[in-house]
Amino acid sequence: MTSTGDNRRTVLVVDDTPDNLSLMSGLLKDTYRVRVANGGERALVIARSDPQPDLILLDVMMPVMDGYEVCRQLKADPASRDIPVVFLTARTDQVDEQIGLELGAVDYITKPISPPIVVARVRNHLQLKHASDVLRNQNAFLEDEVERRTRDVRAIRDAAIVAMASLAETRDNETGNHIRRTQHYVGILADAMAAMPRFRDILVPETVDLLYRSAALHDIGKVGIPDSILLKPGRLTDEEFATMKTHTVLGYEALKSAERSLDNTDMSFLRYAREIALTHHERWDGAGYPQGLAGEAIPLSGRIMTVADVYDALISERVYKPAYPHEVAVRQIEDGRGTQFDPDVVDAFMTVADKLREISESFAD
Repeated sequence: MTSTGDNRRTVLVVDDTPDNLSLMSGLLKDTYRVRVANGGERALVIARSDPQPDLILLDVMMPVMDGYEVCRQLKADPASRDIPVVFLTARTDQVDEQIGLELGAVDYITKPISPPIVVARVRNHLQLKHASDVLRNQNAFLEDEVERRTRDVRAIRDAAIVAMASLAETRDNETGNHIRRTQHYVGILADAMAAMPRFRDILVPETVDLLYRSAALHDIGKVGIPDSILLKPGRLTDEEFATMKTHTVLGYEALKSAERSLDNTDMSFLRYAREIALTHHERWDGAGYPQGLAGEAIPLSGRIMTVADVYDALISERVYKPAYPHEVAVRQIEDGRGTQFDPDVVDAFMTVADKLREISESFAD
């Protein structure tokens, strides 16, 4: 009986002839742990039990279930498909050998066996199996490590966004829950637009998530606006408003500067943040600021943010206006379709307007 501490490799021999089982067992038992099965059904049970065999020597000609069917079932089961199978058979036809190899066997040994050849083949295939196991374990480790580091990067990204958004919020006495509301609006609008055929390949789940997170930084540039203008309790003069409008460029430049420190600027999470910061006051008809962009020259992220930002401004109280009811705000957004706003974004807005109202109520000032 093999002791519990036996670390030798395990070979399963499958044959319906007792003499063959005895022969193979006697040949291998001094070097390996040997298990035997006198039929296909028993072989499948052993192959799926713990500990699993490291190699299976499988007779082809067996009653009830032949070796080909046993191999077919082994390879169809994820629990046993990686166990190498070597066929043992008296058949010498190349067609039979081809069938076995196509089923996933790694080798074909003809009977009557040559003991030195069997020992050499078993040793070689166990060495290959060991190397394959090591590689598989290394790949699994690397995949886990990549996933862990990806989680870490995302956590750092999210923390940076929250920190920067909080900084902007503390400077603006009118913001309140504006950042949180508009962030959710953008996520809902982007989700709705992802259902449109022309945006399906653009607004994939990862992009929608980045837009949702990046929306929190749309007013980050207000950090650079003087308090005398940013915190003014009344309407701004034309000169003051001109200064206020520079928050779009200030936000863009700050995020662009941060982005330069990243290895891959084209794919960094700040890409959407800087687009949104710069273009969320542009208009579809070209009458917006700071660049006077029109139509699809405005990044999609900015076009979505514009609708979210204006809707929230309409339903919120400002020093220069009362808070408008949701229905009035919806009408104004709809009236701006094709002039102030991207028609596609407005169409999406109209389908999710009730969800936006729920968000506004959940994060009311």
